[in-house]
Amino acid sequence: MMQTTRSRFLFSLLGCSLSLCLSSHGADPAPSSSTPLPKKESLHLYLLIGQSNMAGRGVVEEVDKKPHDRVLMFTKEQKWAPALDPLHFDKPIAGVGLGSTFGRVMADANPGVTIGLVPCAVGGTPLERWQKGKDLYEAALVRIKAAMKDGTLKGILWHQGENDSGDLEKSQTYAKRLAAMVNDWRKDLDAPNVPFVAGKLGEFLSETSKDGKPVHWKLVNEQIAQIPTLVKNSAVVDSSGLKHKGDVVHFDSASLREFGKRYAKAMQELQAKSR
Repeated sequence: MMQTTRSRFLFSLLGCSLSLCLSSHGADPAPSSSTPLPKKESLHLYLLIGQSNMAGRGVVEEVDKKPHDRVLMFTKEQKWAPALDPLHFDKPIAGVGLGSTFGRVMADANPGVTIGLVPCAVGGTPLERWQKGKDLYEAALVRIKAAMKDGTLKGILWHQGENDSGDLEKSQTYAKRLAAMVNDWRKDLDAPNVPFVAGKLGEFLSETSKDGKPVHWKLVNEQIAQIPTLVKNSAVVDSSGLKHKGDVVHFDSASLREFGKRYAKAMQELQAKSR
């Protein structure tokens, strides 16, 4: 009798564990939020994808702790909340990124709308994992589709390339592969003309790795510069003058705020052209 009772208890625990697993990794849990939302057409969504310099590794300072009343973030739990750094949740070291400033500038330029940032970047990741069918592309697709139940997609922001710059072939084919990714996003989101903005890699990057191998970041930047010739309604943001935070890899907080302004300017110019 005791054995039967114990077996039933263990089976019950197993069932609960499976349910939790499925609810965590299943498709499209419905977005919910205690934050009041505007009408769908007035919630402008921006997808933030790439690696660590999009996720943000800047130190959170006092200026980053004051939320804008019309800038929201889509949380890890797929809920809307005031946008505060860190927006991303890829790693415990996530900090200030370019997204928050981008959102504030876009909101100030559009008084009648609320900006909804959908953070999906993951540090240390190659472009390959952001291509259609790969894990990060598919995970981000789930998140942006869930967010689009509440708002309207207005743009995609991309910063990546440091990971690929250690491989000559990947560096040489970067533009072609990135252009294919953008086209897939537009098809899967039924947004054939959604603006796409990519930022160049930091000009402070070393030309050799710690083990002495060449780093082709200049070549990757040349490839990124080609994107507007390969992808309609796209723009590239310059990284000149921006500084690293001391690790010669990640932009510092002030530079990321400036980068966010540059992304916003490029996005506004694209949007103005497509009106």
